[in-house]
Amino acid sequence: MIKQTELCYIGLGANLTEPVAQLQRAVAALAQLPACQLLHVSRFYSSKPMGPQDQPDYVNAVAALNTELSAQQLLQALQQIELEQGRQRKAERWGPRTLDLDILLFGQQQIDTPNLTVPHYGMKKREFVLYPLAEIAPNLVLPDGTALSQWLSAVPLNGLQPLQLVAQGTLCEGAPSDN
Repeated sequence: MIKQTELCYIGLGANLTEPVAQLQRAVAALAQLPACQLLHVSRFYSSKPMGPQDQPDYVNAVAALNTELSAQQLLQALQQIELEQGRQRKAERWGPRTLDLDILLFGQQQIDTPNLTVPHYGMKKREFVLYPLAEIAPNLVLPDGTALSQWLSAVPLNGLQPLQLVAQGTLCEGAPSDN
């Protein structure tokens, strides 16, 4: 029996404990997930924090993967990666963190459970999600039938900058933006 796979998009973000290295380790961990195949990863981007501004800027990216896991199984796997990289869950929303992995899209499914909302509830308004997502899936149509490009046109860059990784663990900020 052939298992069905879903094309998923995962948002990655970090602003503590060497955020570029955190995302690099997270991408490596995504590539090792059982019953999953990592397909694409966007460039890494620097973004301003959403919540309190007295925290470091974030590094963000989006990854695409095919998975045989259910959405709940994938969520558990992502939360395990976060924990392994030092994530401590706090009641504070939009605070600093070592690593945040969010399921943005899970195929064309719409999921609304107490611990998982897909499409991700805030993705339509977040430049640090939409621009990296558009980089790896420019023709994407969302489960509600709207084109990703429609959402992109309504969300400004808000200081979002691609990072140019020049060597392992080293980065050059201020790389020119394609947008």
